[in-house]
Amino acid sequence: MTDINIETITVDVDGMHLVGDRRRTASTTGSPIVLLHGGGQTRHSWDRSADALAVRGRDVYTFDLRGHGDSSWAHDGYGIGGFVTDLRGVLLTLDAPPVLIGASLGGITSLCVTGEQPGSVSALVMVDVVVDVEPAGIDRIKAFMSGHIDGFDTLDDVADAIAAYTPGRARTRNLDGLRKNVRQRDDGRWYWHWDPAFILGDGDEARTVTDPTRLRAAATRVDVPTLIVRGGKSDVVSDAGIASMKQLIPHADVADVAAAGHMVAGDDNQVFAASIEEFLDRHGL
Repeated sequence: MTDINIETITVDVDGMHLVGDRRRTASTTGSPIVLLHGGGQTRHSWDRSADALAVRGRDVYTFDLRGHGDSSWAHDGYGIGGFVTDLRGVLLTLDAPPVLIGASLGGITSLCVTGEQPGSVSALVMVDVVVDVEPAGIDRIKAFMSGHIDGFDTLDDVADAIAAYTPGRARTRNLDGLRKNVRQRDDGRWYWHWDPAFILGDGDEARTVTDPTRLRAAATRVDVPTLIVRGGKSDVVSDAGIASMKQLIPHADVADVAAAGHMVAGDDNQVFAASIEEFLDRHGL
């Protein structure tokens, strides 16, 4: 197997410390890739996908968004503007315009930067998110996140909660792997590794994703190769949502991962990674 060098890095943007991992091999070529996770996740949700892309010779970055993982918690809230500012700061540290791959919240952040800052991005991949998302799916995400603010007694309880939210995926047997997404506090309980203010405040994912004004305006200005990856079992992205995106970005390609729900990469990483690689090869990226 090709050796992957993984380096943890920090980018400072307007007082925010954004922590990420950079993966590369001795034969790295092509445009760099930046992977951004969804609300309530961390950069480690991309670990398998990032490894797969790095093995194929890509220079791959994964970052914790503000308020998530090891990045700073925000004092000025979690509106879409803050996430966009952070990503713009990250792009300034790269040697070339990257391919942005964003899931859910990471996807709308990537969409805004791509449309609002021409020339800063070489391609855009939005993973199970569109401008006109399904409200019921967003409500289910919000209910899951807000339902466990007070933490869990054990890692088994964390695994049970994830299994209940993703019924089509086998319950994880590797409880140690959950430690990347939760932290044990002094009271002995396990808590999600993100700021509760993200879901309880004014800038939660439900509001930013379902507010279409800024997203629609940005989408009409996207002029780089674009791919929308949809989970076949997703309750967030519908046929109507895809149709509206095709009107906003007529050149966008669509890839369906039939066996996946909203958590596309986690549900079927092999098919997801293959669809990304095919897209990159087709556009010479």
